[in-house]
Amino acid sequence: MRQALRHAKSGTVSSLHPAVKARARAAWQAGQAHAKRGAWDLATSSFESAARHDPRDPVIALNLARALMAQRRCDEAAAAAARAYDMNPRDPVACAYTAHCLMEGRRFRDAAHCLQSLPEDMERGFDYWSTLARALQHAHQPKEAIDAYLNALALNITDANSHYQLGLCFNDLVLKTEATQCFETALALGAGPHELGVRALLAYFARDACHWSGAARALEELARTLQATPDDAALATAPFAHVTLQDDPADLLKAARMLSNQLAQRARPLPPRASDWQPGRRRLRVGYLSADFHQHATCILLAEMLEQHDRERFEVTLYSHGKDDGTAMRRRIEAACEHFVDLRGSTDREAAERIRADGCDLLIDLKGYTAHNRFAIFGWRPAPVTASFLGFPGTTGADFIDYFVGDPVVTPLSHQAFYSERIAQMPTCYQPNDRQRALPAPPARIEEGLPEDALVLAGFNQPYKISPEVFDTWCALLTELPQALLWLLDWNGQARANLEREAAARGIDPARIVWARRKLPAAHMARMQLADLFLDTWPCNAHTTASDALWAGVPVVTFAGRTFASRVAASLNHAVGMAELVCDDVPHYVRTVAGLVRDPARRAALRQRLIAARADSPLFDSLRFTRDFEALLLRMMQRHVDGLPPAPLPALQP
Repeated sequence: MRQALRHAKSGTVSSLHPAVKARARAAWQAGQAHAKRGAWDLATSSFESAARHDPRDPVIALNLARALMAQRRCDEAAAAAARAYDMNPRDPVACAYTAHCLMEGRRFRDAAHCLQSLPEDMERGFDYWSTLARALQHAHQPKEAIDAYLNALALNITDANSHYQLGLCFNDLVLKTEATQCFETALALGAGPHELGVRALLAYFARDACHWSGAARALEELARTLQATPDDAALATAPFAHVTLQDDPADLLKAARMLSNQLAQRARPLPPRASDWQPGRRRLRVGYLSADFHQHATCILLAEMLEQHDRERFEVTLYSHGKDDGTAMRRRIEAACEHFVDLRGSTDREAAERIRADGCDLLIDLKGYTAHNRFAIFGWRPAPVTASFLGFPGTTGADFIDYFVGDPVVTPLSHQAFYSERIAQMPTCYQPNDRQRALPAPPARIEEGLPEDALVLAGFNQPYKISPEVFDTWCALLTELPQALLWLLDWNGQARANLEREAAARGIDPARIVWARRKLPAAHMARMQLADLFLDTWPCNAHTTASDALWAGVPVVTFAGRTFASRVAASLNHAVGMAELVCDDVPHYVRTVAGLVRDPARRAALRQRLIAARADSPLFDSLRFTRDFEALLLRMMQRHVDGLPPAPLPALQP
């Protein structure tokens, strides 16, 4: 791309009538002078004038594209660069700059098509292949991106970033072992400022494959690297790996803050805007930002809460930057709000400006640092008050997020030091639930490969949550309880093979593990009812999966740790009246599970309590949850309109 910019600065004006040529050259030179001093609006006007005089000069078109890009007018820049490319389809610089503009405008598929349109006989270097690979990767075409990265590496095998990106593509194809190998290569070559993030993902993917020796080494190196990095660094990290694999809340905050610092550097906050909202004067404009407004765990939890919002007091807008999967859930979510805005294709600035133009008073992030997030939009400060809710199980580390929605169990106020946001507590549980969640009749056990007389211990968490300590505990329980079997999700083949090998190494016949294949939510909820107990993991608990189990009438035994992610199931159990199944340590967890296995009458009583809880517990009372949540939002806004800074908001007793 630097080559493209040099080309855009150094061209000559094409042959014209002398008078027209002189006017074009004068305008072009004026544009160059304005560009040199960073006056990009004036440069744009001058280059536009030059282009009107000489619309067939590709250099003028590229200079115009450059000036437009400097103002983040990505679509206009792409159009100008494309005109230059059309004038000379054999110009690799015009092709590359057009693709660059398209990618900056998040038009990744168009960028890939542009690069692929270069004539076949033209030489394709490392920059071409790596740019094409990145475009295909962001266009969600990992197989094609892998081919392009391999072509790039054939020309420069020592490029650490290409190995890193190749690993991400392998992960998208659920090839965890291949992904970890790519990350190890990237680290060996020197990942530079990406080192911390690569090490976190290396540990995460190794755990997701249940390759525990590799994960242990990676976690040790991750901890060492994090410790050696200054607290105020601005780096690409992987906070999701930290919150799911580690249990030191100070480390989680540090990793998140580094990434938020980097995002803040890339944003230019919009001018401050105070909200003019006052109670009773108009409705509060609340926006929710997410890529997951479709068949996704977030919407499985959130749908009924959105439907229950008080339209007389709240004007709700969903800002979506994810796919429309065509499901009934997508249609339900669209109908649950007053406004549904599709931000796909918008840059972060454009998205922030749209939210600002809508007059949003309070913007809520539902993604944090999970996959396909657009968290950087918040760095532009699009709304007077901001909050993080539901999607990310930990602090964002961001100075541009005001509140973190939790509850007295997941986020006791004594944990405030580990949150960059101010903790805002719901009175009972932070997690919404949907009373319309499907619960079909259970299938016969034989249909799921379960013996009729077995005691079924379900561990339906994803493999990255199953640590060696967790699996040691489960295998010890299987040894102690010969009538029990373990029911796990067949999430990926690599994890299954490794867990069966680890079970055998612990003296457990792998046949005592029954594998549940992936199913659609309704079918999964039907079979969930066949379990006798749900065994939780730590330091990252079951979240949506735990509320699934409770809705299905299956008691959840959990161990509450020091972080949000390790306290979610405890919060759910408290809210559903099952506090006695929250354990303080691993021995307590083992005693609780073993006691329940040996006491069928108590298990039956717990199941009946859970069935009754569907109708009368706070966890499944979506209307009560919505009103409590609305009251919390109003408390946030009231502080703002009173001219007060964000502050911790303790739970109000119902």
